Amino acid sequence: MAQVSIEVRVNGSTHRREVEPRLLLVHFLRDVLGLTGTHVGCDTSSCGACTVLLGGLAVKSCTLLAVQAEITTVEGLATNGDLHAVQEGFWEEHGLQCGFCTPGFLMATVQLLEENADPGDAEIRHALEGNICRCTGYQHIVNAVQNAAGKLREAAS
Repeated sequence: MAQVSIEVRVNGSTHRREVEPRLLLVHFLRDVLGLTGTHVGCDTSSCGACTVLLGGLAVKSCTLLAVQAEITTVEGLATNGDLHAVQEGFWEEHGLQCGFCTPGFLMATVQLLEENADPGDAEIRHALEGNICRCTGYQHIVNAVQNAAGKLREAAS
């Protein structure tokens, strides 16, 4: 298949590559750029393990072509080695177990907290319903989001 030249901005850096036009963003991130924090879970857009931020919106990278994107991955959350408040919240509240689904939950949480600084339990569960975790009962994830929301509100005041 013919290759096309693309320029993609990922985590603040521009990458120029030659790729097949049908290359999915998730495979571009993992296989071309080596950003393996974005996981391939189901290949059907059901699990949310491949979630990234596209223009600040949480999207499943298995549903996008690499030629369409300027994105932030889980690797782009930390700043100068300091964890993002959402990453800290998940760490402190044990919002992860095996860690496979965690990047997707982190990215969906970032979008949620940018839109709603103080979500309730139902709002959190609704915002994260497109992400599946096979290990937890979700309560620790909800606690982690509440923890992160508190950190972000405190930092903003």
